[in-house]
Amino acid sequence: MLYQRSSQLFVEASKVIPGGVNSPVRAFKAVGGTPIFVKEAKGAYLFDEDGNKYIDYINSWGPMILGHAHEAVVNAVIERAKLGTSFGTPTALETKIAELAVAMVPNIDKIRFVNSGTEACMSAIRLARGYTKRDKIIKFSGCYHGHSDSFLIAAGSGLSTFGIPNSPGVTEGTAKDTLLANYNDIENVKALFEANKDEIAAVIIEPVAGNMGCIPPKADFLNQLRSLCSQNGTLLIFDEVMTGFRLAKGGAQELFGIQADIICFGKVIGGGLPVGAFAGRDEIMNYLSPLGPVYQAGTLSGNPLAMAAGLQMLTELNNDPELFKRLDEKTAYLEKGMHEVLSNNGVAFTINRVGSMISVHFDKDPVYDFNTAKNGDNDTFKKFFHELLKKGIYIAPSAYETWFITDALSYEDLDYTIQCVDEVSQNL
Repeated sequence: MLYQRSSQLFVEASKVIPGGVNSPVRAFKAVGGTPIFVKEAKGAYLFDEDGNKYIDYINSWGPMILGHAHEAVVNAVIERAKLGTSFGTPTALETKIAELAVAMVPNIDKIRFVNSGTEACMSAIRLARGYTKRDKIIKFSGCYHGHSDSFLIAAGSGLSTFGIPNSPGVTEGTAKDTLLANYNDIENVKALFEANKDEIAAVIIEPVAGNMGCIPPKADFLNQLRSLCSQNGTLLIFDEVMTGFRLAKGGAQELFGIQADIICFGKVIGGGLPVGAFAGRDEIMNYLSPLGPVYQAGTLSGNPLAMAAGLQMLTELNNDPELFKRLDEKTAYLEKGMHEVLSNNGVAFTINRVGSMISVHFDKDPVYDFNTAKNGDNDTFKKFFHELLKKGIYIAPSAYETWFITDALSYEDLDYTIQCVDEVSQNL
């Protein structure tokens, strides 16, 4: 494939945008080479500025669950735009999507819309601290909750060690209130509670991790986490920016039968536009301003274009009872096909999957946390990525990112993908 136009655009972008991109993973630093610049997309496919076509397994990092440029969603945005793009006042649309979201998701009474998943998680932590009147939080190594200061923390040594900043610009004062736990390690979490009695406001977790590749929770891990939080007066926050409205209509709470105290949303809930949200029971959400003392605001929160896209997206999902079954079946088909060809070609690998989230780790041993995810052969992944790209298959340009399946994928697309994985894996 030729990438001449993309290469030139990257040179031009690098002169006026740091690193040439507005989100770091897009720069292809993890895999090398020059990123492709997409011109348009439709259904399951991307088309770059050089005219190349790709089967898309990123889908805007999750929100394009129905496929790119879905007609009903696009039309909803167009019609709404004709009436004005932003008012800074309440609109009926906000109530409509809020009512639908509350109806679809278990255990929530109210929802507050924001502009990104980062903003949702940041606001959820502030709300939890205000509600519990405690300062510390527990997060899990390898889980990503956006780029708010509280979350950019690296693991310290020892079970009860305070976190240290993992990015310049994050102060040690901020870091000291973030405690690090190992994903899928309940004993580690118990030790943190023991060492910080009556100090932990919240535990925040991706119920299915998506930023160290796809990593499912171990059996009973989330149940035990729920019990620990309840016993200690700590709020359990599910970061469902990836899993919400993707793994089921009610997200991970529905899938696993676990009730969180605060749930964060993004991706699918915006239908492809910048939308985030956080939700919970009345007694927690009523702590938010203007009802309560915890302040949170946003000029563009509830933007009518974003609300129109999100409302149409959730409506489509809610009205299609077979959608999540189809997504699961397609992803299982891809998993089975890749497993067969990678095995036949003697490649050391592990495939993790939950619903329509899936990832290939180039390591024969189980991958269940950030440390085991780091054991994967990154050189093999880089070659795998670029060889698939040449064949028109676009997967995440990082070994630590989940693939997202869209309903727009046909079985012909999946068969072609499996065929390409077969061909590529013969030379890994």
